[in-house]
Amino acid sequence: MVLNPVISKLTGKLVVLASASPRRLEILTNVGLKFEVVPSWFKETLDKTLFKKPYEYAVETAKQKALEVAKRMPYKHLKTPDIVIGADTVVAVDGLILEKPVDKQDAYRMLSRLSGKEHSVFTGVAIVLCQEQEATEIEYSVVEFYEETKVKFADLSEEMLWEYIHSGEPMDKAGGYGIQALGGMLVEYVHGDFLNVVGFPLNHFCKRLGELYNTPSETSAQSIKSESSKEQWTLVNELSKCVENGETEDSISAVPALTSRGALQKPNLVEPQGRLHHSPDSLHRIIDLMDGFKASKSLFAASKLKVFDLLTSAEGLSAEEVAGKIVAAVESTERLLDALVSLGLLKKVKHKDIIAYRNTEQAQRYLVSSSELSLHGYIIHCNDHVWPLFTHLEHAVQEGASQYERAFGKRLDDLFQDAYYESKERKLRFMNAMHSIAKVTGRDVASAFDLSRFKTACDLGGCTGAMAYEFTKAHPGLTVTVFDLPAVIEMSSHFYPEQQDSNQVTFLAGDFFKDDLPKADLYILARILHDWSDEKVNELLSRLSAICSPGCGLLVAEIFLDEERSGPSRALLQALSMSVGKQRSATEYSLLMKKHHFSQTRIKHNSNFLDALLCIKE
Repeated sequence: MVLNPVISKLTGKLVVLASASPRRLEILTNVGLKFEVVPSWFKETLDKTLFKKPYEYAVETAKQKALEVAKRMPYKHLKTPDIVIGADTVVAVDGLILEKPVDKQDAYRMLSRLSGKEHSVFTGVAIVLCQEQEATEIEYSVVEFYEETKVKFADLSEEMLWEYIHSGEPMDKAGGYGIQALGGMLVEYVHGDFLNVVGFPLNHFCKRLGELYNTPSETSAQSIKSESSKEQWTLVNELSKCVENGETEDSISAVPALTSRGALQKPNLVEPQGRLHHSPDSLHRIIDLMDGFKASKSLFAASKLKVFDLLTSAEGLSAEEVAGKIVAAVESTERLLDALVSLGLLKKVKHKDIIAYRNTEQAQRYLVSSSELSLHGYIIHCNDHVWPLFTHLEHAVQEGASQYERAFGKRLDDLFQDAYYESKERKLRFMNAMHSIAKVTGRDVASAFDLSRFKTACDLGGCTGAMAYEFTKAHPGLTVTVFDLPAVIEMSSHFYPEQQDSNQVTFLAGDFFKDDLPKADLYILARILHDWSDEKVNELLSRLSAICSPGCGLLVAEIFLDEERSGPSRALLQALSMSVGKQRSATEYSLLMKKHHFSQTRIKHNSNFLDALLCIKE
């Protein structure tokens, strides 16, 4: 294999691909490279007019993708990668950069422009090398390059163009075509690296990788430094001392220890002659998964105890002061606070010769209960409702059913009836969880598409109205009706935003399966469809199709599954709750909408909890 000369030098290193592209994953997997996939959250919104050449735009985008993952992983994934690979592919013709089409008309525009012409395919690649330094810093060295391949299209007839567009293949491909599949029938010739057109210039990449590891002193790389928390898992594991019979744990030299980068530190053992010992890189991923619940529970416990609410001032509080306010033992409180520091949620500061703790900017924004973008309500919901369900996951898999009765001691016939028709406290707790998610995701969902053509909207199951208010902020000419169960509407006044003109948002009580739906130009289904069975989903969409006139819009906001069900996905994990509903990919949602006469689908993948899909009634 081409990579064999450098493969041995990557042993024990954490290599990460900052892309969810199944084509790049397949190319790199086929040559034996061992790596993890962590899709980048970098929004590809760079101004193309600032770049003189198309390849400069592709290289800069690839660099930003890779750096975003490299800097996020020590905090979100609790490990520092050794190498992060970023890539971005663009098609350029007549000086114009063509990326992925937003809809079928956009795909037609692109392919028509390419018809009968030679164009260039550029892939920018960035290799980020991460090296931990002293003083809790990480140095990032960036090696970047690009590859150009010339491609000539045949003269395409209207029939062939639309046949290809209706196949759905153009929608996630740069330039609107995939040369490795049906798009190959459009191509007359290729001059250069074929795999570059598929999405990754393997030959060029291998040469650069060889140069890096065979003659490292000769590589010219940019260096960027960033702070990083040390000994994360060690501190999180310390919490177990507080819960296991109050006993402290003696260190055992024969047990591998976690380093600050989340990898295993090889124990100092004498192996029997001829016996193979484990590779450090082969176990660290498993250890991360084994210990992941400890990080989650640390966050849950701190939120439940309102720790982040206490640490909003710049001076912070000492462990003794926090322990006094949450009525807890000082030693166990200090261990929790240190674990939160290791997770990047708190900082240690020195104030009047006392070590104090205060929130990081991230915690201040998302974890303080009074913050505008607080996730506190949803975190408490995860602790009280989701966590108990997942402790019975093995039974859920064996039985193929929700474990609500086993976790809470009663049957669940209807999640929403159960949540909304019990005590006032339970109703408010559930609504607060939904409210916090809507506040965080609403802005991105509301601004995902140009909705200027619509004047009235109806947010079905809109709960507290948080999503509706974000839509009116993004589209001042839009009025929104929140349509939800009577018990929800009764409590919605608890969540009215301050300093917000409420004239654009109204609330109407009803059941969207039974009652007449309000008339609107646009209907919003945010985190609704995944909760219901196929029968109920089709029933709701049939009702919407019947009430919608041609030109009406339907906007669906959900977590979209990776098309191949192989990449990292919150939706795949969420599906393990084994509810009657299910998660779907963007393609599956598009086909579902088409079945009910909603077409002209546009898809937007966001970097937060929810993706978005907009379709129009035929």
